[in-house]
Amino acid sequence: MTVPPSAVGRTATLTHRDADWRGLRVLVAGLGISGFAAADALLERGAHVVVVDAGAPSENITLGERARILDILGADLRFGPEQVASLPTDDLDLVVTSPGWAPHQPLLAAAAAAGLPIWGEVELAWRLRPAEGAAPWLVITGTNGKTTTTQMLTSMLRAAGLRAMSVGNVGTPILEAIMDPTPYDVLSVELSSFQLHWSESIAARASVCLNIAPDHVDWHGSLEAYIQAKGKVYERTEVACIYNDQDPTTRRLVEEAEVQEGCRAIGFTLGVPGLSMLGVVDDVLADRAFVEERRTSAAELATLDDVRGEAPTVAPHQVANALAAAALARAHGIPPIAVRDGLRAFRPEPHRIAEAGIVGGVRYIDDSKATNPHAASASLAAFASIVWVAGGLLKGAEVDELVREHADRLRGVVLIGQDRAKIADALARHAPDVPVVDLAATDTGAMDLVVARAADLAHEGDVVLLAPAAASMDMFDNYGARGDAFVAAVRRLARAAGE
Repeated sequence: MTVPPSAVGRTATLTHRDADWRGLRVLVAGLGISGFAAADALLERGAHVVVVDAGAPSENITLGERARILDILGADLRFGPEQVASLPTDDLDLVVTSPGWAPHQPLLAAAAAAGLPIWGEVELAWRLRPAEGAAPWLVITGTNGKTTTTQMLTSMLRAAGLRAMSVGNVGTPILEAIMDPTPYDVLSVELSSFQLHWSESIAARASVCLNIAPDHVDWHGSLEAYIQAKGKVYERTEVACIYNDQDPTTRRLVEEAEVQEGCRAIGFTLGVPGLSMLGVVDDVLADRAFVEERRTSAAELATLDDVRGEAPTVAPHQVANALAAAALARAHGIPPIAVRDGLRAFRPEPHRIAEAGIVGGVRYIDDSKATNPHAASASLAAFASIVWVAGGLLKGAEVDELVREHADRLRGVVLIGQDRAKIADALARHAPDVPVVDLAATDTGAMDLVVARAADLAHEGDVVLLAPAAASMDMFDNYGARGDAFVAAVRRLARAAGE
């Protein structure tokens, strides 16, 4: 199959909502949240839409409901594994893919071989913005900390009186916000490496890559391909490319990016900020980038207590997230007082260094969201004496560096999950004197045993930290279910102890 030049030329003209989308022949690949939003928006613009999904609507209530709505709107719906194995028709102008579909997926590989344009829902959302007065995007990516930073930023924007929304990988499809009849003033946009891979024309007002660590290499094909996908966040940025001064890869990505004239490189650091940077002076978050006399002065944005909020401690990575969010807000012209008020109003989502309880003078911390070694390292760095609960699906990640870096913090370790032996081996190499409990249990009561054995290892003043460094699906539906099980087990332990 060869795509006629007219098809490619037509999609090139679709740069805003008021372009002529009528009659565009679009294949929407996948009927998840983003796929449904894409099909709905395209049908509203008068496009002819074919939707394919490997699932069966009769076996999935959510899929069935989406299918019923799109059927009423006039979509051509095709379900079953055979529908995603190849292109269903030669008569296409465009493929819009769900972010989880990898480039090597057979249908997408066939589309690429045929020269068909392939967009993600994020790219489609950018091209469906109104021609005039569109809300600017402040875009966040990184291996870890994206959702927290995105929601911190939204809190700051709202504290400044703006109608703002957290969208993208955070859960709400960007198209939903773009098509809202009441326009937003600004959007706080979290993007994964998958979403960035399928994007080609986004031009953020300001952008940040928080950090880079090995992740999703199987999807991208190599670590460098993953890094380059993350780096796309900086392309065409208008005002400020914000990078982590303590992560040289993010600085390199800024240096390599093609940005708009006048765009500045702004660093953030946990140390004292240099010129054109944000950082920390004593216990104050300070801005030496967005003040007139930045060579000789800085603006006070907030204190470490403002970042800590109701959390048991102020973790270094949480300070970094706050600085990144503040840099994005300041790039958009948000005053320092709104940065402070936004941080004070912010409440993190569950399972992110959340206190599960205190039993016998031991604090139990749920950071089930630490699903890779990089995230677990940030969590371990927040505490001095730890009984570490770790394990699950490592997805090919290495843990030697993680164990070596934090060995002196470990009072003991309780290992769970499919890949626990890999962590046990790293502990034997780099922390041979640390007691390790290896639990093979995977039943519904496993977390009670985990917490009980962790309590046996802990001393008064210690922290029992669930920061698994691994995904949860070997034992739990998701990281939230894993965290909920941990919290429930801690509460049962407290009741048994009469606390």
